[in-house]
Amino acid sequence: MTPFWKTKTLEQMDQAEWESLCDGCGRCCLHKLRDDDTGEIGWTNVACRLLDGTTCQCRDYPRRRVRVPDCVQLTPEALAEIDWLPPSCAYRRVAEGRGLAWWHPLVSGDLETVHRAGVSVRGRTIDERRAGALEGHVTAWPGRRPKTRLPEAG
Repeated sequence: MTPFWKTKTLEQMDQAEWESLCDGCGRCCLHKLRDDDTGEIGWTNVACRLLDGTTCQCRDYPRRRVRVPDCVQLTPEALAEIDWLPPSCAYRRVAEGRGLAWWHPLVSGDLETVHRAGVSVRGRTIDERRAGALEGHVTAWPGRRPKTRLPEAG
């Protein structure tokens, strides 16, 4: 059977399919700065206070938009307007017709593959409550296509 992400558009996916597209990398939960003059995005290594830096999951996903009012809810419609998703993001990859990467849990069958491949933010972030000025934490890696570590031989 052909996987749903190869046969459906993002708009055709049901809620469970849509949610399962998230690879759990946590990159979208990092703060970004936009230059008012150029529109350029500056990625930081500063994580939303709800992001668990070990699991790379939201600590309160059902209530995230109540607790963090500027948390963006990804939808197919919102995705068309968003220019800051990392190139490794499954939503972006599927929208661009690139499919899912080998380390994506839907492909690998393992939620840890995204971490073992070096794609996630695990161990690479600073909590927003301790970071201070975001300008001091600008870094390029979150917005770049990750150089993944190869899967371990089994």
